[in-house]
Amino acid sequence: MALKLTLVLAFALLINIPFGVWRAGLKKFTMAWWLAIHLPVPLVIALRIGLDIPYASVPFVIAAAVAGQWFGGRLRKKPAPVSAD
Repeated sequence: MALKLTLVLAFALLINIPFGVWRAGLKKFTMAWWLAIHLPVPLVIALRIGLDIPYASVPFVIAAAVAGQWFGGRLRKKPAPVSAD
């Protein structure tokens, strides 16, 4: 059971990193921004159900997905500041 849960948590984290990179480059609260956050959710849910992970693990899966979004957002390159020289 612990190995399956670890697999689901790792998947939730890793699948959300590229979506976090995408989300970080979008204007907040647009349709694309909303999709960048929510598109990986069915994949994670399907894996959790497919591996028969209990519903009590959902808060941990959500935390892993949020962490993946956060890490992905941090990976996106910020534009270099323009100097006034």
